[in-house]
Amino acid sequence: MKLKRLWQVFLTFFKIGGFTFGGGYAMIPLIQHEAVEKRKWVTDEDILDIVAIAESTPGPIAINSATFVGYRAAGVMGSAAATLGVVLPSFVIILALSFVLAQFQEVKYVQYAFRGIQAGVMALLFKALWTMYKKAPKSIASYIVMGASFLLTTFLPVNVIFVILGCGIFGILTSKFCPGLCKEGKK
Repeated sequence: MKLKRLWQVFLTFFKIGGFTFGGGYAMIPLIQHEAVEKRKWVTDEDILDIVAIAESTPGPIAINSATFVGYRAAGVMGSAAATLGVVLPSFVIILALSFVLAQFQEVKYVQYAFRGIQAGVMALLFKALWTMYKKAPKSIASYIVMGASFLLTTFLPVNVIFVILGCGIFGILTSKFCPGLCKEGKK
């Protein structure tokens, strides 16, 4: 049974890693669909926590997310299976493409294909953002954190690590000294 679960974790993340273009953020909706809706390894709330932790730890968000979900699904070996599964397709594809792309990068159809892929990735990113927004707690404090984080990371040269630390400190201070700002509004 344990080996069957490990194989299932590996294949699930192999599929996610092999059929998602656009990096880690584009994988989040697929991880959510596979791990929450289809396999029931974790909950929607767990996905929010996993993404927050995965974004706060060193390394790519997709690999970190896969590692956390794999651990929840099948322990330490599950995290190894998920990590290998999500990384292996990219490694093989990039290795093959590196040889081919150098010869065909000037071909117009290849350039057009990449433009189309970029548009699809944007749609996946917006879907992930919308899904996370719907699940996230909504309060005055959360809107302040969201707006300030966006402004700092988009328009100022502030390191994301400092933004994440600042958000954590803001959350602690707000819940301790201004709990009214942390109360969720009506849904």
